Amino acid sequence: MADQFDLVIVGGGPGGYAAAFYGASAGLSVALVEKDTIGGTCLNRGCIPAKAFLETAAVNRHVTHAADFGIAATTSRIDFAVAQTRKQGIVQGLVKGLTGLTKSKKVTYLLGTGAFRSAKVVDVALADGSTRTLEGRSVIVATGSTPRTIPGFTPGGPIMTSDEVLMLSTIPARIAVIGGGAIGCEFASTFADLGARVTILEGLPKILPGLDADVANVVVKSFKKKNIDIRTGVSVTGHVPNASGGTTVNFGDGESLEVDAVVVSVGRKPFSDGLGLERTSVKVSERGFIDVDGYCQTSEPGVYAVGDIINTPQLAHVAYAEAIVAVKHILGETVYPVMYDRVPWAIYCHPEVAWSGPSEDEARAKGHDVVVAKHQFRANSRAMILGETDGLVKVIAKKNADGSAGQVLGVHMVGPWVTEQLSGGYLAVNWEATVEEIAEFIQPHPSLSELFGETVMSLTGRSINA
Repeated sequence: MADQFDLVIVGGGPGGYAAAFYGASAGLSVALVEKDTIGGTCLNRGCIPAKAFLETAAVNRHVTHAADFGIAATTSRIDFAVAQTRKQGIVQGLVKGLTGLTKSKKVTYLLGTGAFRSAKVVDVALADGSTRTLEGRSVIVATGSTPRTIPGFTPGGPIMTSDEVLMLSTIPARIAVIGGGAIGCEFASTFADLGARVTILEGLPKILPGLDADVANVVVKSFKKKNIDIRTGVSVTGHVPNASGGTTVNFGDGESLEVDAVVVSVGRKPFSDGLGLERTSVKVSERGFIDVDGYCQTSEPGVYAVGDIINTPQLAHVAYAEAIVAVKHILGETVYPVMYDRVPWAIYCHPEVAWSGPSEDEARAKGHDVVVAKHQFRANSRAMILGETDGLVKVIAKKNADGSAGQVLGVHMVGPWVTEQLSGGYLAVNWEATVEEIAEFIQPHPSLSELFGETVMSLTGRSINA
């Protein structure tokens, strides 16, 4: 006999636990199945550990520049094993908190591997060796993704993906990062600020492809200040391990680079292994993503999928949003699909990057006649106080018939703590607000967020400091 639930969820990462807790708070009986540790990749091997290391790098930067603030600090000595222990403590604390929520919200939490027996029935091979069968009126698949690799670069020894690099207890002296996307740039920034010699190897013509050009250029200039060697338009062809435990990476037109570690950061692939989807009518694309409609429902009625297992932005907060959409649809409530072209994006390298909406080039490519304003952090008083003046805010708005700036289409930021400043820009983009409306907002002084306010105000044809 199967245990009956309103909702069965396979996968306990952000999409899975968000669906479980949101559904439980709406009165559904919920079972959550996770094969490893609740929190998934984001909490255990991704977002949270990576940002903990980035903060260690930031502390090292602060110590290095302490004399600029009149503080006589000795040269920093990095004990990365302590940073690793601190990171693990943060992760374990958050895991404990999520586990506690399963109890307080009365979610049946099962540690094991779930697989479909049929459309609404899931067999669970529990970690203790026993089995349990669950039947849900609805089922959500939230099994996430795993790091992609490239031929010849199987993880092991000096070759690492994000999974392995986040377990380091020492800092390699020389690191090659294969892939100049968001994750690769975060690792490059982290280890450069911790004293490693870092080289980014990117096959495309530039790093951070898809970013607004003005924003990407700030990151490139800042990375060069950190002595990060950026090689773009190069193909990595292989590597030859050496006796010292490192390896020589071959790339480009006969070029090579001797390093102590290689971080392969070429994206992530959906994880659907062993799910038993063939026993359902759920359709899977050639790339391994589960096909869903705007409400995250698969081709099997009552079966949904959220997070990295579907072909949407691989962001934890997008998985949260998809979980809410799916649960509301299950409940029969009024719900609107996620507007993926407007979701907030954040890259936590130094300097940080955050944006919502199309870049200037994308907006023009979509046929919009646009008005653009951009202003530098070097003129912002709070940025000067912090000693973090690299960066800018860029606002892209539709051009009205009279030539004035109208609806805000995109807000793009690069600089100090912009991941914490984007909310105003995100709301403006998603509410389809106009420049005139946002210019009425009062920004605190002195603050970094003033630059967003000044940039918007300048689009009205008037300004104070900009």
